Amino acid sequence: MTTNGLGTTEGSAPPYALGPDHAADRDRADPLARFRERFYTQPDRIYLDGNSLGLASRDAEAAVLAALDDWKRFGIDGWLGGERPWFYLAEELGALEAELVGASPDELVVTGSTTVNLHSLVSTFYRPSGARTRILADELTFPSDVYALASQVRLRGYHPDEHLVLVRSRDGRTLDESDVVEAMTDEIALVVLPTVLYRSGQLLDVERVTRAARERGIPIGWDCAHSVGAVPHRLHEWGVDFAFWCTYKYLNGGPGAVGSLFVHERHFGTMPALAGWWGHHKDRQFDMTLDFEPAPGAGAWQIGTPPVLGAAALYGSLAMFREAGLERVRAKSLDQTGYLMYLIDELLSPLGFAVGTPREAWRRGGHVALEHPDAVRIARALKQRGAIPDFGRQT
Repeated sequence: MTTNGLGTTEGSAPPYALGPDHAADRDRADPLARFRERFYTQPDRIYLDGNSLGLASRDAEAAVLAALDDWKRFGIDGWLGGERPWFYLAEELGALEAELVGASPDELVVTGSTTVNLHSLVSTFYRPSGARTRILADELTFPSDVYALASQVRLRGYHPDEHLVLVRSRDGRTLDESDVVEAMTDEIALVVLPTVLYRSGQLLDVERVTRAARERGIPIGWDCAHSVGAVPHRLHEWGVDFAFWCTYKYLNGGPGAVGSLFVHERHFGTMPALAGWWGHHKDRQFDMTLDFEPAPGAGAWQIGTPPVLGAAALYGSLAMFREAGLERVRAKSLDQTGYLMYLIDELLSPLGFAVGTPREAWRRGGHVALEHPDAVRIARALKQRGAIPDFGRQT
């Protein structure tokens, strides 16, 4: 029996069985079962889409109502008054998230959106020089990342067909980390990859790939949108240069909620390529000088004013994570996804269904990819019957 460095144990599998009695027994033994009552669920629905939009919680609702109340009571004085002054919201929420990803509080800030933060970070860390002019990504990543990276390449006067290198998948579902490392040639100026592939749920070996990039002197950033809140990370310890993610999936921050970004402390003092007023040193932000003085930590990569009402829900959501413990959330996630794959094998495989997610616990994130040639019709039928899945096409 071994551990994989992500808080999960391998070499043993929980005994699963068919039938509702077995499922009920597992529910009764679940140490996190009490949290279910803190979420708004519908009695006639089975919600299976938390990897795309997490459900609303009573804790998040209370935090948003508190922010609204501050707006009503304080008006503009809410920026520096009230129990949670809005002026420090981005840094305070970043500190609350930091323990989920293994970062120090000043390495993380809640700001922007996933793609805006990607642009901000890549603009800083993509420094083509000499033979190193290319960005390395992969063909299975979320399309928005490719759009952004291609535009960054064009901004530097290059063509994406030549200067945006996409690692190919051997099976159309997963990536082999060896292929990623092999693609880190002397022409690569930056690597940007997803921690979890949204199509298959594969969890990449972030530590191994980051170490390989650093050995070659290549900055590396990670899109953690499909892993934060479901999988523990150690971004600081692993030496990740930067990372970014949304907060509306596993973090349950609400539709279109504010994003998050991480910058390793060794880059503190670096001038952000896309500077904005909210990235200014907070102690002197209201001096209104025309010279930009970056904040001393990851806060320097903020561009605009934080959306207070769009971020407030995270106060409630992150408090629940601290109460539950991410290690226990991860253990339950692996148990549930393992149970689901067992049921698929036993009940659905004779009907043409297949699991597209890696079976090993250390290779999968928080969701399972269920494959079928008639997936469009099946997903629609499931919704009509009260089961809410996510849907995505394989390319």
